[in-house]
Amino acid sequence: MEELLNKTGSGPKPEFLKSETRRLPEVVKLRELLRSQNLHTVCEQANCPNLGRCFSKKISTFMILGKVCTRSCAFCAVEKGKPAAPDPAEPEHLAQAAAALGLAHVVITSVTRDDLPDGGARQFYESVAAAKKMLPGSTVEVLTPDFMGDMRPVGIVLEAKPDVYNHNLETAPSLYPRVRPGADYHRSLGLIEFVGKNAPSVITKSGIMAGMGETKEEIIMVMKDLVSVGCRTLTIGQYLAPSRRHWPVAKYYEPWEYEEFKEAGLEFGFDYVFAGPLVRSSFSAGEVFARFKEKKL
Repeated sequence: MEELLNKTGSGPKPEFLKSETRRLPEVVKLRELLRSQNLHTVCEQANCPNLGRCFSKKISTFMILGKVCTRSCAFCAVEKGKPAAPDPAEPEHLAQAAAALGLAHVVITSVTRDDLPDGGARQFYESVAAAKKMLPGSTVEVLTPDFMGDMRPVGIVLEAKPDVYNHNLETAPSLYPRVRPGADYHRSLGLIEFVGKNAPSVITKSGIMAGMGETKEEIIMVMKDLVSVGCRTLTIGQYLAPSRRHWPVAKYYEPWEYEEFKEAGLEFGFDYVFAGPLVRSSFSAGEVFARFKEKKL
């Protein structure tokens, strides 16, 4: 462990972080399908480097409750401002798109909606329920905001019986005041713990972005904190600044460093760790779920 903490590395953006093309015919067709249903994806809104790869395979992460977020996280490319009212037809449209894509694992996330009394929990519930009804053989994963620490909305989401409940810590607590001013590290840990205790059959999951200015010691601490509250699955990927206006990249971690994070996480007690430069919280979520289930059988 001491060897892991003492290794360092930085420099210009490495070649292994280059993303695939976004102009493939399959990508265009998927975008047309999403727009026809008035749907949004976090893949597009967050400028995910894996968009071309995933869209070409008809894989996407649905982003409900519009495309405007009420918070102003320094690392995020999603539009900030005053959102529109939730679309009551959105859950049905999402389910129809998921069916058209033939998804075996449906991932549903959202912008943060602190303007809504329930934070958008009811829309999550309706979206999960619609997806399960339309695709009874598929599994559903949710990636929710923190609902300002109110566990009642979390309970509403859990009533829909998602198979995976994901809530990302994103970074180390020392960076929260500057990078995630509207969030609270311990509040997020509490949410994950609540899900694990109140819905033990649901797989708890979280994600970290590396390279925002944290130390390796802090990444290790975050992993240990997550295990202590019962988080069972973890993703770790390289932070990439969406533009020069966003939080700058402090360090590019090498692929071997992600392998060491993975080994450390498994040593700490995670059931599954998916770590790599281009790993994102929803990237290959179906594969992560399948590997998790294989490991537990």
